[in-house]
Amino acid sequence: MEAQTSRHRQQYRLDAIGAIGIARCFTFGGAFKRVLHDPAVPPRLHLTKEQYMQQGHQATTFNHFAEKLLKIKDLMKTAFGRQLAQQRHAFMEQYLQQFVAEWEGKA
Repeated sequence: MEAQTSRHRQQYRLDAIGAIGIARCFTFGGAFKRVLHDPAVPPRLHLTKEQYMQQGHQATTFNHFAEKLLKIKDLMKTAFGRQLAQQRHAFMEQYLQQFVAEWEGKA
């Protein structure tokens, strides 16, 4: 049962990153009326799960990448999962670089 749970967890994590993960992130942010991006709001790094889930802070959809999604590749347990996660992670990094360039009017 533990191996099956681990596989499901790994699949869920893979679904959270890459092209599908980007779409899911922005869909969630829009549904919950989160600010898309505000450069004046830094990402909240190094938080416990409980701290991250607390209400009352200003959250942006863009910061969710640094706060959570870009950490997922390091949580993968199998070689195949790590390989897929690395590819999807690289895609997200490229997307985020393009996003910032366009936000700043440089692209």
